[in-house]
Amino acid sequence: MDKAIIDLEEGTTCTAWNYSGHRLAAGSTDGTLSVFDSTDPASSVFNCSSTFKVHASGIVKVVWAPPEYGDAVACICGDGSLLLWEEVVEDSELPNWKLCKCFDKISSQVLDVQFGVSHTSLKLVAAYSDGQVKLFELLDPFELKNWQLQAEFQNVIESVSKFGNVSCRSASIAWNPLKGEIQQSSFVLGFNSDMPQLNSSKVWEFDQDHQRWLPVAELALPTDKGDPVSTVAWAPNIGRPYELIAVATSKEIALWHVGSNPDPDGRLSVEKVAMLSTHDSEVWQMEWDMSGMTLATTGSDGVVRLWQCNLSRVWHEQAILEPTS
Repeated sequence: MDKAIIDLEEGTTCTAWNYSGHRLAAGSTDGTLSVFDSTDPASSVFNCSSTFKVHASGIVKVVWAPPEYGDAVACICGDGSLLLWEEVVEDSELPNWKLCKCFDKISSQVLDVQFGVSHTSLKLVAAYSDGQVKLFELLDPFELKNWQLQAEFQNVIESVSKFGNVSCRSASIAWNPLKGEIQQSSFVLGFNSDMPQLNSSKVWEFDQDHQRWLPVAELALPTDKGDPVSTVAWAPNIGRPYELIAVATSKEIALWHVGSNPDPDGRLSVEKVAMLSTHDSEVWQMEWDMSGMTLATTGSDGVVRLWQCNLSRVWHEQAILEPTS
């Protein structure tokens, strides 16, 4: 018989598991963040270990930092601000959470944020409501308050293009989850905006030689460029000669193969290999399993669907998980 492992308070707006799955952070409409810990992993029992006020407005998204940088979460708040909180232990006191970084808030709002680890440092990419993308780099791995702006650009292929007066409703970012030490950092980003040039998902990669971020692939066919993107997910790679990325738009969930060898212009080959039936509603979130073999999708219809590829390389719906009454 199914049983609840965590009782979330009314008003909970977002949740996020840490990398080991032993901690859960939950944000609420009143700006409170609650952290649940597993006291006994074998029995899947979770208890609330901390509850604290993050912001006067609600919390719309929480993201855990990579575990090698301690226990920290980034919070996007209802007014579009971005805050970084860290759990610290001082002397013999019990652990408590402290605000270690408030990223400068300008006129635009933060829509999405994700951490990325390279072989040199921790990075954070944030997408804003004015169509801007900002990359921050941690200067000291032991000081989560010391960040510097590494780059700022818009999600367009033409590097000289710049669009003003852009209104973006949402954005979705996914880092390449497994990069070797000799490989460069990369992520995929798509917008839901009133500017078609920004919307289509694009893969960005850091050019170490010239110290800049370059768009190396666009995940859209000529007939569907500009379709608003609701969410993206980059699959872990355990030996494929290509990368696998899922992109959800209002039309479909598309699966893309992205090559690993750039052409003379530095672009990577792309191929749309599958189009999955949508939820007959907006797709909210997609997650790959650790092997990159199963894709879980969910949307406003309240249903979770699991997708897998068979031996004939045809993607199909493996299971449907509906909420219990």
